[in-house]
Amino acid sequence: MPKVTLSAFPVSGLFGVVKPSGPTSMSVINDVKQLIMQSRIFVEAEKLEKMKGKKLNRGKRVREGVKIGQGGTLDPLADGVLVVGVGRGTKKLSEFLDCTKEYRTTCLLGCETDTYDSEGSRVRTAPWEHVTREKVEAALVQFSGEIQQTPPIFSALKMDGRPLYEYARKGIPLPRPIEPRKVTVHSLELVEWKGTDHAYRWPEKTFSQEEKMAMETALRGVGTKVSLKDDVDPVSTVAVPTAFVLKMKVSGGTYVRSIVHDLAHALGSAGHVVTLSRSRQGRFALDPTESGDRGCVPWEVLHKASTDPGDVDEEGWTEWEREVISKLETMDMVAGTSNLA
Repeated sequence: MPKVTLSAFPVSGLFGVVKPSGPTSMSVINDVKQLIMQSRIFVEAEKLEKMKGKKLNRGKRVREGVKIGQGGTLDPLADGVLVVGVGRGTKKLSEFLDCTKEYRTTCLLGCETDTYDSEGSRVRTAPWEHVTREKVEAALVQFSGEIQQTPPIFSALKMDGRPLYEYARKGIPLPRPIEPRKVTVHSLELVEWKGTDHAYRWPEKTFSQEEKMAMETALRGVGTKVSLKDDVDPVSTVAVPTAFVLKMKVSGGTYVRSIVHDLAHALGSAGHVVTLSRSRQGRFALDPTESGDRGCVPWEVLHKASTDPGDVDEEGWTEWEREVISKLETMDMVAGTSNLA
């Protein structure tokens, strides 16, 4: 990378982080904040000197420093690209909500959950043995191109000021149908047929009969007939359910979990997401291959630095700072110039 001139800093900008599966996006951002607030990449030397030796709580340190945000939340289950904006870079984050994104996801057949993924509770089971690779590939056509997609009832989207999941959990009839969204699936392909050669299993958590009745009541409020009765006995079933991997490029606002859920229904089965990875968000990618692409900072480097910043190089930068600088897009870069060379 080009030599970094100290006079160029502090800067505002954007960089991608490889979020791991497990933590929430907010917890990842909070951890990154603690590093940023102690780095001359983003904070003036005078402020850094002023904060030395001070025992500031997490919130106060953030308020006294620069702004930081993220350009599109990933579920705890999901991993992959999380775009971080710092300073004036936060004003550019809205661009990443509507940009093209790429995902890789694993679908496990035979069971659907309230959240449409393995983090939720088992709602219904259905046969899956009849589903073949050829049937999946044939069904993908109806989920490609410009489609209408209905968000899941167990989502944080609000209707009349109340989150949808609240209607479902409390058995409150929906005042009107959930409005479908027009989204674009630019490409959708089956990239791996795992069959039964995997270690994935249905969630152990299950919906109680009362919870099922509450969800059915919520959906009946808009005339939707739904049955959450198991078509397969989940207790007596010992066979390993079928799994397969999809790769897709979609527009902003697309629910990957809904594609998996609806695809399983189209196959005469049930299904949910067990792995989800965002491999691209706009120009930030895990594997930069296109002109203008930018790579992402590995989470391991940032996580290590949170407990041990490590030694500094001849220019005074730590390992994590060098990694961020190599992936950083400053506001001058967005405008067409670079102040890092």
